[in-house]
Amino acid sequence: MVDQITATQPTPPAPSASGATASDKAALSSDFETFLRMLTVQVQNQDPLNPVDSTDYATQLATFSSVEQQVLTNDLLRAMSTALGGDALQETSGWIGMEALARAPVWFDRQTPIAMRPEYAPGAESATLVVRDADGAVIQRIAVTPGQDALLWGGGDDNGEVLPAGVYRFEIESYDSDGLIDTRAAPTYNRITEVRREGDDVLVRLSDGTELPKSLVTGLRAPG
Repeated sequence: MVDQITATQPTPPAPSASGATASDKAALSSDFETFLRMLTVQVQNQDPLNPVDSTDYATQLATFSSVEQQVLTNDLLRAMSTALGGDALQETSGWIGMEALARAPVWFDRQTPIAMRPEYAPGAESATLVVRDADGAVIQRIAVTPGQDALLWGGGDDNGEVLPAGVYRFEIESYDSDGLIDTRAAPTYNRITEVRREGDDVLVRLSDGTELPKSLVTGLRAPG
């Protein structure tokens, strides 16, 4: 059997924050003028024998001032959210074409070996790389040595033939003297084909069509 493992050491533009702020300011200005007119009418029509206490006027002005400050704070937070979200998408767009390290299936093109960084259970005495196809069926089991921090899967079967192009995923089974102690997905390097925004998240699309939040990408490297 030939060696199969090599150990190696368009999003729509967001609404303009400035437009929303200008609209809110215009509404706030209109409300303030209305409030002043109402306050003036209140003063003009108060009972001269029982005038409104000056502290009541102060309370009304303070209340309106608090509302005004809250509106301005909301405007600021909205502008900050838009700016931060735009920066995140702009930053992540530079990832397109790079290879992301993530626990996700990966596309095998029959030419480029799949690189991965396996993780083993503490105390593992032996380990097996399990290769599954797109349907989840086990198509290959290959012994590996715990401690190898980087592996390359060449895609050859037990007869030396290259497996068909398609989506594959990988797991590491860890064993001790008592048997299997852990199974976990092996992080693989996978080419990034697209990034896009969905709500508050920035999603990364990988070569096999998988989409995951950018927070699940644990490493990046140049292609090849």
